[in-house]
Amino acid sequence: MVDRFGLPEEPQLVRDALAGEDDAEDAQWLVVVEDPRERLDTAALDELVSEYDGWLEAP
Repeated sequence: MVDRFGLPEEPQLVRDALAGEDDAEDAQWLVVVEDPRERLDTAALDELVSEYDGWLEAP
């Protein structure tokens, strides 16, 4: 993502297991990207996450 979006560093990956799930495959992944100056193209971010069957959420 650094090259694709011109970020100064790689986004922080946060992994959180679902309640009651023992299998690591069931863990949810969250990529946190802070963009206080709103420089990132949200359409491009949405396209990226859909490549991985994900979705984009805004605060």
